[in-house]
Amino acid sequence: MVFRQAFIFSSLVLSAVLIVAGFRWPDINWAWVVVGPLLVLGVHDLTQNKHTLLKIYPLVGHFRYLFESVRRELQQYFVESDLDGAPVNREFRSLIYQRAKKDNDTRAFGTIFDVYRDGYEWLNHSLAPKECLPANLRVSFGESECARPYYASPLNISAMSYGALSRNAVMALNRGAKLGHFAHNTGEGGISDWHLEFGGDLIWQIGTGYFGCRTPEGDFDTRLFAEQAGRDVVRMIEIKLSQGAKPGHGGVLPAAKVTEEIARIRMVPIGEDVLSPPGHSAFTNPVELLQFITLLRKHSGGKPVGFKFCPGNRREFLGICKAMLETGLRPDFITVDGGEGGTGAAPVELTNSVGMPLRDGLHFVHNALRGIGVRDRIRIIASGKAFSAFHVLRMMVLGADTVNSARGMMLALGCIQSRSCNTDKCPTGITTQNPARYKQLDVTDKGVRVANFHHSTMETLAELLSILGKDQLKDLDPTDINRRVNQGNVMNYSQLYPRIDEGCLLHTDCAPEEWASDWHQATAYSWR
Repeated sequence: MVFRQAFIFSSLVLSAVLIVAGFRWPDINWAWVVVGPLLVLGVHDLTQNKHTLLKIYPLVGHFRYLFESVRRELQQYFVESDLDGAPVNREFRSLIYQRAKKDNDTRAFGTIFDVYRDGYEWLNHSLAPKECLPANLRVSFGESECARPYYASPLNISAMSYGALSRNAVMALNRGAKLGHFAHNTGEGGISDWHLEFGGDLIWQIGTGYFGCRTPEGDFDTRLFAEQAGRDVVRMIEIKLSQGAKPGHGGVLPAAKVTEEIARIRMVPIGEDVLSPPGHSAFTNPVELLQFITLLRKHSGGKPVGFKFCPGNRREFLGICKAMLETGLRPDFITVDGGEGGTGAAPVELTNSVGMPLRDGLHFVHNALRGIGVRDRIRIIASGKAFSAFHVLRMMVLGADTVNSARGMMLALGCIQSRSCNTDKCPTGITTQNPARYKQLDVTDKGVRVANFHHSTMETLAELLSILGKDQLKDLDPTDINRRVNQGNVMNYSQLYPRIDEGCLLHTDCAPEEWASDWHQATAYSWR
């Protein structure tokens, strides 16, 4: 608001001065009165490091901040009539920017939500709050199975590959992870030099293309895997079966982004679209998947290994559950991705209409593991649209042990959601391989902002737990969250997302009726 007022006031004053001066001294070229200050402002934009947008678009980039300030003031008046939720999304985006910059993130005048609208959710606070410290919220992975277990933050950076992101964006994310003591998922594009620059904890994701551990023919290479997985900064390994934004489609990296360096890291031809296969060649059924996980755990030196998928056909995951029972083999964690997840490039039909939404998928996976009696030995990571501590807590109530965020971390970097990720023309230098753009993203400053966002969110998560009268994540319960289903009906999460009994799938006659058909048809030796 201050910027807008100053801009308007100075424009009016300058216009008045120029008009008067033009009449008084008509022979002088008064255009320099305008051009001079603009040149000074342009030089300042090019030399500052706080705003990548201004470095790439000096002068004209200021209009974005002008429009942003006006929108923040006006959006409050239209929230209740905007049924698509856009103002609410902008509110969370503004929150992330403020926390990343350590600005004041409090709000005046009450909630922007219509609390009587269907779908509104809230927590049941306690009159006897406890003290909960962020340092006490870390979650163990692989403690019973692994020689090198990992103790993770409740919130970590979700999978985003180098190639999809620029080198400066990757370095800034990793620097933030190092400063904040949380994990950075590499995405399926392999481990680049930029992932290693600051020594932040890595979760190495291996997709169907086996980038960084593949033979020239594109098959999995055990020797190359062991070399990469042996790095101290690699704390866990994640096998990507599918991605929420494009399940069954494989990864897509446009040729414009395949530089010589990326081709070397991924071991692919330069200048060609990189299309990951839709399925894996290292295994062909649930039992072989678990055997592959065991192989990776062995050759990584005993680090936690799991897989990521977006639930679709229920029988397929139940087949993995049956494979666990038949072989005694288990993943250390399962990452559940929601169909609403983001991506840099995918067909519209896949982004909008394929894949189980995160809440439904998380509830299903959590229940399935309960049903076979192994939930306490397998961690669940939820991946999808986590902008605030409430979003993190909500996923945990549904069964997640930790949460991965991609969009929130990108916003902390300075992303303005221009939706040009697939064009190599990202205006903030985050999703581009164009040096003229990505070099303007200041790694030091943006890394601090990522750490700030994480730190503030963890502090607020601990505060929410305190307000609930709890001091540990394991004490969260589905009854802690309510949702207004309609004007006359409020239900808590235990009613909306009922849990099946522990071990109920182990005995055919005890399986819930809605599970019986899928459980009967599932097999450990075939996906179908």
